[in-house]
Amino acid sequence: MAIRFNLGKSKFVNLTVKDHVIRYAELKNGHETAVQTWGERFLPAGLIHDGVIQDVETFSMIMEECIQEWKIAKKQVRFLVPDSSVVIRKIAIPEDVTPDEIKGYLYMELGTSIHLPFENPVFDYHLLKEKDKNKKQIILFAAPENNIADLAEILDEVKLKPAVADISALALYRYYHHTNKTPENDGVMIIEVDLKTVNVSIFEDHHPLFMRHLNIEADNEKWVQASNDPGLVYTGDNMDVWNGLDEIYKELEKVMSFYRYTLNKGDKQVKKMVITGDHPWLSGIIDQLKERFDNAEQMKGFGPSLNDEPIPTSIHVNIGLGLKEV
Repeated sequence: MAIRFNLGKSKFVNLTVKDHVIRYAELKNGHETAVQTWGERFLPAGLIHDGVIQDVETFSMIMEECIQEWKIAKKQVRFLVPDSSVVIRKIAIPEDVTPDEIKGYLYMELGTSIHLPFENPVFDYHLLKEKDKNKKQIILFAAPENNIADLAEILDEVKLKPAVADISALALYRYYHHTNKTPENDGVMIIEVDLKTVNVSIFEDHHPLFMRHLNIEADNEKWVQASNDPGLVYTGDNMDVWNGLDEIYKELEKVMSFYRYTLNKGDKQVKKMVITGDHPWLSGIIDQLKERFDNAEQMKGFGPSLNDEPIPTSIHVNIGLGLKEV
């Protein structure tokens, strides 16, 4: 499926590849950012598992079909690193490490004072203004190099031009900040509820301090695309999914408590919980979260639209990707 708005040309395609779907959006950036085109293609169950492509040949064939349908051949691509492999961590480094030396220091400390749950990482960092006990504070972003390189190689082989890798938490915060005239800057929890997973991140002063990737415990093989429905329907017992989501809500409470008491010793708490995602039952999930948490709200919508039909929440992260250099 593809929706096209005739607003001119776009240099970048903003691509998301998840276990169950491929989506793209192109933006027209000017005085007012607008969605130019967007589309999605649901994937066979098991083709991608935890962000790892299991059958490269089949995935490449599907990508080629999408490229032809969406008319995006030879375009530059911004894409996401799989959430399940991303580490975001606030760490302290010696005060005498200069900005030019930080990257070298991080390479030297990997595996000794800095431990990651994978080998051969690629990473970036952001130097914070604050200090703690005469040490500099940075936010470290890391992911396995293979996960990024493998997807970039496939995109290159199917005649796209991979240019920028990004993290969904950063893309969604970018979207949140763009669509709010007076955004909250501290204690913002971004929750992305997708078909099988929930990604949770907390931001302070526009920087992510924490991210957690949660799996919804349900028989996800029973999500199927109905012949008379453009989306997905669940063919099992709906209570299995709701029970899995109830466990997610309990984890969110733990995350909020960790942020308040472990990271901030009771001095700060989550001020706003902002929810988006592509889950077919997202509206019901948001209602449940609002009942549990006084500070829960849905991510604001995005315009323009075609025939007054709003851009779906599933495209929010793609739009956030497109806002990276606006």
